[in-house]
Amino acid sequence: MKRIAIDMDDVLAKTTHVIIDRINQLVEKKYSYEELMSGNTSVKEEFYGHYLANNSFLWEPGFFEHIPVNEDAVEVVKKLTERYEVFIVSAATEFPNSLKEKIGWMEQYFPFITWKHIVFCGHKHMIQADYLIDDHEKNLHTFTGTPLLFTAPHNLHIHDFQRVNNWKEVEKLLLD
Repeated sequence: MKRIAIDMDDVLAKTTHVIIDRINQLVEKKYSYEELMSGNTSVKEEFYGHYLANNSFLWEPGFFEHIPVNEDAVEVVKKLTERYEVFIVSAATEFPNSLKEKIGWMEQYFPFITWKHIVFCGHKHMIQADYLIDDHEKNLHTFTGTPLLFTAPHNLHIHDFQRVNNWKEVEKLLLD
């Protein structure tokens, strides 16, 4: 059986949406996800400048608990588990509070994936699978299987990998 490794933040979870909300509160702006996806370079640079200066909330207890799940992720991942061995892989150890929160999040949205198929690590260089679905190129460059770049505002400039824009595209690619 082939194996798929799937990232959590900005792949299963709408993490950037929550980050945008927090940055908007902190700097009294009205950035939107759609605006960051538009490719407007000056807005993206301004937003990410605010993010780099104000991202301490990522280490606060509770940040990762209530992030919404991406559209169609639950249904497609459930279908993938019927044909593939699926592992959820998150470089979560940078944010120690996130470990328990992410386990709870997985139990809430993906109860069909047990703790035996969840991997928390510092980097993903050691992950062995046939496919890795991730939003960060740093994880895809060292991957030895087929890397799939899940679209997010921070990776629109990357063209080195096969891109999937949403979970319906993942479904079509891996289940059709």
